[in-house]
Amino acid sequence: MPQITLDLPDDLLQQINQSGSRDRLIELLTLSIQQPAVPAAIYRYIFDFIISNPTPKQIASFRPTAAMRERLSILLDRSQASQLTSLEQAELDEFERIEHLIIMLKSGNFQAFPSAG
Repeated sequence: MPQITLDLPDDLLQQINQSGSRDRLIELLTLSIQQPAVPAAIYRYIFDFIISNPTPKQIASFRPTAAMRERLSILLDRSQASQLTSLEQAELDEFERIEHLIIMLKSGNFQAFPSAG
């Protein structure tokens, strides 16, 4: 594995040493340069659908995009093979939370906008 030498401020080095984060530095660096668990475009796609005031029929037929389905399939395959990285696991967990919200929306147990009344 390549090694990198960093010049760190003394206070940051002290925080790293005190918190025991030294072993997590690789993960922390990876997290800091990568995108969030799920790309913002996925949230935008769902949000745009919800604010469009869809009919019950449109809600029932709402599906993820082809790219979303493909990414989820890859994550599930890697999960079954026990090959997920911690970042991929976080992404899969977020997909599961999103799926739960969509199921609630489809079942009528989630009201996007409460009635004014």
